[in-house]
Amino acid sequence: MRNIVRLFYLDLFLSKRFFIAWGITAFLFLLAYFFPWLGFLPYIAALTTTLILLADIALLYAVKNGGVVSTRIAPARLSNSDDNEIFITSNNRYPFTVKIGIIDEIPYQFQKRDIWFERALEVKERSTFSYQLRPVKRGLYSFGKLRTFVQSPIGFIQRRFNEDAEANVPVYPSFLQMRKYEMLAISNRLTDYGLKKIRRLGHSMEFEQIKAYVQGDDYRTLNWKASARQGSLMVNSYIDERSQHIYCIIDKSRAMKMPFHGLSLLDYAINASLVLANIALKKEDKAGLITFAEQIGTVLPADRRSTQLNYIMEALYKEKTRYLESNLEILYSTVRYTLRQRSLIILFTNFESVSALNRQLPYLKKIAKYHLLVVIFFENIEVKNLSQEKAESIEGIYLKTIAEKFVYEKKLLVRELARHGIQSVLTPPEHLTVNTINKYLEIKAKQRI
Repeated sequence: MRNIVRLFYLDLFLSKRFFIAWGITAFLFLLAYFFPWLGFLPYIAALTTTLILLADIALLYAVKNGGVVSTRIAPARLSNSDDNEIFITSNNRYPFTVKIGIIDEIPYQFQKRDIWFERALEVKERSTFSYQLRPVKRGLYSFGKLRTFVQSPIGFIQRRFNEDAEANVPVYPSFLQMRKYEMLAISNRLTDYGLKKIRRLGHSMEFEQIKAYVQGDDYRTLNWKASARQGSLMVNSYIDERSQHIYCIIDKSRAMKMPFHGLSLLDYAINASLVLANIALKKEDKAGLITFAEQIGTVLPADRRSTQLNYIMEALYKEKTRYLESNLEILYSTVRYTLRQRSLIILFTNFESVSALNRQLPYLKKIAKYHLLVVIFFENIEVKNLSQEKAESIEGIYLKTIAEKFVYEKKLLVRELARHGIQSVLTPPEHLTVNTINKYLEIKAKQRI
């Protein structure tokens, strides 16, 4: 009984064509009241409409092995801040052409209810739809049912098919961005995406082999004797210094909660850390991770084992913002007694004023005494844009002046850090990954570690 109620009540919907037909029939009954000569015409119209309705129901419900089967194909995990492709396939099993409409119940985090597709499917036709989702928070996302509305050529009703497509899909740090930069690094095309081509100082590295020249190789490494023997350009290949320790240290205090384009500063830092760790491992350095706020979170010692990147990704996936002030004193203690070897430390944090920096500067200086420290913090793009706008009122002049003060103070932070021998990068959030990799490659090229 419950199945019958579901089939003929919950999953049956009347279409616009049905209401038009019955509207015409009702109009005929109204006319027959004033014009008796119409006779039985309204009754014939009502009977015909009813028979057509029953025929439509029979087509959609009584056809053996009939139906439309839809399936959602989603990746095992989604990439944060990237466009992730989702596919829906629909297969028509009816012996006639049908018109379908599909609603996909996507996770509530996207706050979208417009995932709707319409298409006509021929007999036994299989069709594929696709759409993109861009998450801006890490975590577990739950997909709901996949609902397909089917209409026969008669078009009086729609039958709804409910596919049990519930699935929980985790959103991880941006592994798509990681793969993109990995491929660019392999193909020597990093400059295409804004990464600087760093001039290497000398060739103190160990000679590895002679190989064929490919685009992007340094002309200074051409081996003319080998080129003459082979009849094509050959270059000397050198091995960079390996096994250097690279640590990404992420501040996850409330200062990193500020959003830009829907993504928090913490998530920008997490995405950049994953990309940097992958490139460091590809260059045979050892990558590690430390997170902190008012207390130490994750401590993952630097290593270059094959599973290290997965450990880093899993650790970054679980990180959450802490709504307290960061404690650099406890960070210094952890770094001092955990990192036994001089390392490159990339510290992702954010300072809004010189006074905020001065409170933490003693601990930054202590860390820089034993390691090569690079402090990366963020430009406030909205404030910067406001400082560049033309003021047209007294209020506008006031706001512009305040904005210019904040922009100037950010530049003072860079100077203050440099005055104490600490390298820094002031970057817009959307350029964080590129600027971080640039700094890493620059340090590698200058052999500063």
